[in-house]
Amino acid sequence: MRFPNDTQRHAIVGATGSGKTQAALYHLSGRSYDIQPWIIYDFKYDEAINEISGAIEIDVKGKIPEKPGIYIVHPHPAQSQEVDNQLWQIWEQENTGVYIDEGYMIGNNSGAFRALLTQGRSKHIPIITLSQRPTWIDRFILSESEYHQVFRLQHRKDLDTVNEFIPHKLKDEDNRPIRLPDYHSWYYDVGADELIVAKPVPDIKKILSTFAARMPTQTSI
Repeated sequence: MRFPNDTQRHAIVGATGSGKTQAALYHLSGRSYDIQPWIIYDFKYDEAINEISGAIEIDVKGKIPEKPGIYIVHPHPAQSQEVDNQLWQIWEQENTGVYIDEGYMIGNNSGAFRALLTQGRSKHIPIITLSQRPTWIDRFILSESEYHQVFRLQHRKDLDTVNEFIPHKLKDEDNRPIRLPDYHSWYYDVGADELIVAKPVPDIKKILSTFAARMPTQTSI
């Protein structure tokens, strides 16, 4: 099982309560925030995200930090233009990770987000994007991701959308979703064309302790 590197994109989808957010934080906890900045766009004020020790909240209208660490942005739904402007800053700065807590909140007409998805590899901008409804998100999120992780989905259309980008059966002979055990997921490595069933990630306390141990000391942004 391979994990994304610091040029790659990772799409994680699943219904509420399926385990996608905990899995995404597990992946983020092992990423490169000790050597470069990672920006989290947390639209719904997720409790676990806001318990990350050492993370710094920044304003959606503010400048993107250059120092290593994790920085959390809490945009209002009406601040789409401010988010777009900040994403363009990331595109210009390069070497900056992006974590989108709910991909559909960015919208399907964000030129900046599409630029990150399509050009971010050469700029070393890794991206983790989450969504509970794949049918609502920009298709570039799925088409440009080198890794897909699929938890339980409630709507058949969502599974159909995901299956357009994963050339392996996720349904049984009766066209019903193959039900995995709770908190398990399909993990698809596009480059290797390999689909596996991923077991649940560690509990949130262990994930948060990883953040605490690896977070660089910050005195200012």
